[in-house]
Amino acid sequence: MLKWFVRGALETLVSALTPISHAKLPANAVQPALMNADLLSSEGKSIELLLSLLGEDDFYIRYYTLQLLTALLTNSPIRLQEAILTIHQGTTRLMDMLMDREVIRNEALLLLTYLTREAEEIQKILVFEGAFEKIFSIIKEEGGSEGGVVVQDCLELLNNLVRSVPSNQVLLRETIGFDSLISILKLRGTTYSFTQQKTINLLSVLETISLLLNGGSETDPASNSNRLTNKTVLVQGNILDHLLMLGVESQWAPVSVRCAAFQCIGDLISGHRQNLDALASKSLGDEPEIEPALNSILRIILRTSSMQEFIAADYVFKSFCEQNSDNQKMLASTLIPQPMSMTNARFEEDVNMSFGSMLLHGLVTSELDGDLETSCRAASVLSHVMKDNIQCKEKVLQIKLESSMPSLGSQEPLLHRMVKYLALATSKKRKDGKSTTPRNSYFQPIILKLLVTWLCDCPPAVQSFLDSHPHLTYLIELVSNGESTVCARGLAAVLLGECVIYNKSSESGKDAFAIVDAISQKIGLTSYFLKLDEMQKSFLFSSEKATQAQSRKPLTRSNANSMAEMEDIDEKESTFNENDDHPMLASMFDPQFVSFIKNLEVGIRDSIVRIYSHQKSNVSVVPAELEQRKDERDGDYIKRLRSFMEKQCSEIQDLLNRNAILAEDLASIGGGGSTRSEPRPNSGTDRVQIQKLSRDLQEAARQLEMLKTENMNIQSEALSYKNVSEKMETDLKSLSDAYNSLEQANYHLEMEVRALKSGEAIPSLDIEKIKAAAREEAQKESEGELNDLLVCLGQEQSKVDKLTARLVELGEDVDVLLEGIGDDTGLPDDDDDDDKEE
Repeated sequence: MLKWFVRGALETLVSALTPISHAKLPANAVQPALMNADLLSSEGKSIELLLSLLGEDDFYIRYYTLQLLTALLTNSPIRLQEAILTIHQGTTRLMDMLMDREVIRNEALLLLTYLTREAEEIQKILVFEGAFEKIFSIIKEEGGSEGGVVVQDCLELLNNLVRSVPSNQVLLRETIGFDSLISILKLRGTTYSFTQQKTINLLSVLETISLLLNGGSETDPASNSNRLTNKTVLVQGNILDHLLMLGVESQWAPVSVRCAAFQCIGDLISGHRQNLDALASKSLGDEPEIEPALNSILRIILRTSSMQEFIAADYVFKSFCEQNSDNQKMLASTLIPQPMSMTNARFEEDVNMSFGSMLLHGLVTSELDGDLETSCRAASVLSHVMKDNIQCKEKVLQIKLESSMPSLGSQEPLLHRMVKYLALATSKKRKDGKSTTPRNSYFQPIILKLLVTWLCDCPPAVQSFLDSHPHLTYLIELVSNGESTVCARGLAAVLLGECVIYNKSSESGKDAFAIVDAISQKIGLTSYFLKLDEMQKSFLFSSEKATQAQSRKPLTRSNANSMAEMEDIDEKESTFNENDDHPMLASMFDPQFVSFIKNLEVGIRDSIVRIYSHQKSNVSVVPAELEQRKDERDGDYIKRLRSFMEKQCSEIQDLLNRNAILAEDLASIGGGGSTRSEPRPNSGTDRVQIQKLSRDLQEAARQLEMLKTENMNIQSEALSYKNVSEKMETDLKSLSDAYNSLEQANYHLEMEVRALKSGEAIPSLDIEKIKAAAREEAQKESEGELNDLLVCLGQEQSKVDKLTARLVELGEDVDVLLEGIGDDTGLPDDDDDDDKEE
């Protein structure tokens, strides 16, 4: 009977902690479920009692107890985590539930998944309690990737345990190893069907692998060593074969799975020499159609219709070439142009085509069908091949392509062809006159990224770029074109800057001074620097984008379906439409490229300042003043020459100083982030005016300080006069009181006189004369003192009037300063004086 009561109580508590979903409550309304959870979790003994119920034999008691703990964890996670940590064997009792009946096990698994999302201490305790063994045991029992939602919950729990605790990764590697994890990736069956649940399970295990490859802090040496060890052990377990099967060979797999597999391949080979060699030696396909894995990945880049898959596959080549000059040289050595007749073949069907031939074929595909997308994707791969490798840049610079029009005859450098495609992406029109490429297209930025990477620290590439004069003209127009995106204008400005800082030419019209002159005359240095600042302030180069990239959401039950059904990037639904840049550029412009552009911009500004601070050339121009005049003596000629040279030196030095100041001002104006383009100053007049205004401002500040001091003195003097006025008011009051006392004495005297009259008559005493004389004498005395006081008051009033006028000029409120003067609140009453006299 007692068990029935316990069941009912637990079921009631579960209902009390379950939110009412069908009722639409106001935002500030009280939430009963949250209040009930807070009340129940506030008592530590309640949690301890619930955990003790997990040891009961009754199935329903354990079942409802787990549901109640899950509801508590949902509404009040912090308190429940703290309570479980303080209760003896709290986590042990929860782990025991994983070995219970299936329903109990599933509820306990769900509870542990919620419990380990942020509680690092509980994560470590569960690992020491044998969580890894139990998780993989359940996954194997449920059928691996073919299993249901239980496998998903197990993998989510596994990801929570290894996400932020490197020590747990070490225990996983050293205890049960990675073989159980790799086996989940094995595709079973002959149809290779992918249900939605199987897709979620594969995404979950790929997330686990990603956590093992990237877990821990980037700056922690121990975490870096742990990541390298994980990469070595995983490749030893042949995980690369399974990832290539999912990403490359299983084209029937969902796009989300293929993208996650490519991401893991890129992470697996990044910074690991042995893994890079392993990928380079991999071959895919069956006899006789066997080709290198890199060729297969490149083919996917060139032909896929999914933007997400292109980005993920491009990441593989980025990781393969990053800081690896040997691999870059290997790929660049295969860049051999094919005859024009060979370029008409479809590269998708030719497995014998080399990597370089396929890449060049993709670059020039737009010549055949007018589609720049394939060329743009090939350009992205080529930029990885050439990045920070001067030998590869010079190798690619020597590539000559046959012209699409045989009548022209001459061959065209690949660099010039890419500039041509850049212009084509801007100017190509449809028959209706509208642009074929939307304004937020990524064609221009990706091709500009290739050119910026190519020209960096490569003077021969800069010389080849400037060999065709229209290139410079078009680049200047692109920087000035308001129809281009912020990113395109900024990268074009960077490309112009590279033509300055990496320009070793001395040929007139192509040297660095000529490029700066062209920028100054056709764009304006202020406007040019503003283009760079606008790009740096855009979302693509902001810290906000880096933060979003680092904070990737983990795969959970709530978002699993949406992540499994990955939607391609939509140009119309850009998350940063402020500058109309394509959303995929956020992935293509990685932090390394952003940092590279920022450092390059600093060099561009310094180079322009240096050019403006030095003479342009050593051209010798002989003025007429240097020639000796007829009949001029040698001594006079030498003196005139000396005077002329001194004057010329002074003028030259003055011009150099003004140029240096002008360049520094322009650079600082650009770096200051002004949003409006201003005309360039034609002389030093503006600077003189600024200096004059600065001096005027300093003088005004000094006068203001003097006025403040004078104001304080006047206020002090006014306060002293206020005190004098109050003293005179007091004296006047005292005089009035004395006069009143005299009136009282006179009144008493009259009363005595009347009393005498009522008695005997005294003829000899003239009462009226005596009273009049006394009154007249008292009145004269009081009038004399009153006249003296009025004179003093008049003098003081004149001073007060002058001070009042001065205070009004200074903007002071006179009424506030004189507030309280003249009040009689502090003077004694007449009645009190009379009482004292009586």
